[in-house]
Amino acid sequence: MRRMMAMMLAMIIVAPGMAPVMAAELGDDGLHKAAWFRDTFKDLQEDFAEAESEGKRLMLIIEQRGCIYCSEMHATTFADPRIKAMLEDKFYPVQINLHGDTEIVDADGDVLSEKAATRKWGVLFTPTMIFFPGGLDESKSAAGQAAMVVPGAFKPGTTNDLMTWVIEERYLNQEEEDFQRYHARMIRERNDGDGG
Repeated sequence: MRRMMAMMLAMIIVAPGMAPVMAAELGDDGLHKAAWFRDTFKDLQEDFAEAESEGKRLMLIIEQRGCIYCSEMHATTFADPRIKAMLEDKFYPVQINLHGDTEIVDADGDVLSEKAATRKWGVLFTPTMIFFPGGLDESKSAAGQAAMVVPGAFKPGTTNDLMTWVIEERYLNQEEEDFQRYHARMIRERNDGDGG
């Protein structure tokens, strides 16, 4: 019964007459268990090194039990083929539980629980995505050195632009074009390409 309820909670109907879209299955902790999440010891220094060895970017996705916005992201945004491909090919996604007790090692070496780490990082909302830069600064926390910290749920187009902006290291030239201007330009280009 519990499993059935979890599956029902993870389901989102996208439109009348369309088949339901399922978010990733929920685990015993109430968090989504997407196949592309990396199962690690949550030692962010080790995770960064592993991501780097694979030519990928470390990305933390912070979620919590019962988060309807997390369910929305898993059912629509993370299920989008473009986003799923980037999560698998370009990123090394590690899930963090906003209220979790699992011990982690922060990027600066601090050993603390997931919930203590998320408080340290100032995370208030779920989902929150923390994108690491190209190099690790072991004197700074995950949030202190992030290329981008993104609280909230976004549709596939915005998420695609966020992930592309990080992969292309556009955060290094924000005086030239910050994310909002980049995203607006991408929307215009997509609209122009559609004839609209």
